[in-house]
Amino acid sequence: MRSNRGRDTKPELALRSAVHALGLRYRVNSRPLEGVRRTADLVFTRARVAVFLDGCFWHGCPQHHTVARTHGEFWARKVTDNRRRDRDTDARLAEAGWRSVRVWEHEDPAAAARRVEDVVRG
Repeated sequence: MRSNRGRDTKPELALRSAVHALGLRYRVNSRPLEGVRRTADLVFTRARVAVFLDGCFWHGCPQHHTVARTHGEFWARKVTDNRRRDRDTDARLAEAGWRSVRVWEHEDPAAAARRVEDVVRG
């Protein structure tokens, strides 16, 4: 578990590079809401947009999620809790006037960056 990075993963670096190439500037690994322990991968403070890059295993991607062979019950509960927390985070951000963008790690970084740009500039 220690080898699983919390930030600066390859998909995250690819997304950040693509977003930066579009001329957008952002904060990395920042908490958009004070007093709430939820960290977004990219935060656009002026536009009030938080971007989360979700891992297929950890967040239960409908296309790529696989069931763990060992401790399956534990991991199933963990993924369910992660998805519940993601929905709660999106709801809290919306209540505070923020928009959240969810990107799966398997998505094309350039396409995801354009989607982020549409939300930030739209």
